[in-house]
Amino acid sequence: MQNDKTMEFMAIAMKYFPEAKAKLEESGVEVSMEMVMPFLEIFKSVMYEAYELGKKDVANQI
Repeated sequence: MQNDKTMEFMAIAMKYFPEAKAKLEESGVEVSMEMVMPFLEIFKSVMYEAYELGKKDVANQI
């Protein structure tokens, strides 16, 4: 289950990566995938925790 969600979260991250990269580069920060990987791990943790919170909220409403 967590692997399925991880793949979904990574797809979301990749969807917005070009926009985030452009914003960082506008600010003078050059971005590479190697540099981004630690942040993707953090993003994955945040998204999984948000998913679990949402799942718990739905369970409490039933």
